[in-house]
Amino acid sequence: MRDVAARVGVTERAAQKIVADLVEAGYITRLRAGRRNSYTVATGRPLRHPLDSGHELDELLAVLVPESTARAEG
Repeated sequence: MRDVAARVGVTERAAQKIVADLVEAGYITRLRAGRRNSYTVATGRPLRHPLDSGHELDELLAVLVPESTARAEG
């Protein structure tokens, strides 16, 4: 969480709150592994804002994480 907060430019506490909100809304799932958590993005979810309601999270991810990059990391 510390790394995510630093990369995004928010406090660690803010990052924790954002992640907790995303977990609660069903956009990501959290899996506890010992003392660490791993997260998975839930694909196929609609965006929450009314102006974006006709779009899915997958569309945003396709722009942010090009498919060739995702395959190389996976």
